[in-house]
Amino acid sequence: MNALAGLKPPQGIAAMQSINITVINPFFMTAFLGTAAACIFFLISLLLKWHQPGAAYLLLGSLLYLVGTLGVTIVFNVPLNEALARVEPDSTEGANLWSSYLTNWTIWNHIRTVAALAAATSLTIALCLGSRIVDGLDNTVR
Repeated sequence: MNALAGLKPPQGIAAMQSINITVINPFFMTAFLGTAAACIFFLISLLLKWHQPGAAYLLLGSLLYLVGTLGVTIVFNVPLNEALARVEPDSTEGANLWSSYLTNWTIWNHIRTVAALAAATSLTIALCLGSRIVDGLDNTVR
């Protein structure tokens, strides 16, 4: 966003409009929504396995992703992108929107980035705790 902010508003708006169109592709959407689907599956599975090691980390990681990444994207970033898509890059309306867009979009993008990193950390801890228990059971059986 710093690079786009350094451009003149019509250029920055046109670039961001292009980015917002390009990002909607099967690879990105599969990763973004597939992770959300996995988190929903984890939450449902936790109902039966709450006592398992790492369950609290699985819960935390899933909620962080669903609320902090997917939720923030849907509630904040997408509406900002849709508003930007409706303006002509070289219009006065576009220039006025662009300055607030840069600030607001960047704030919400930082929030979802931190949430995604925290979710990945929490889910990794859950995976590690779960695999230690499985390894321990394997060693006990041998």
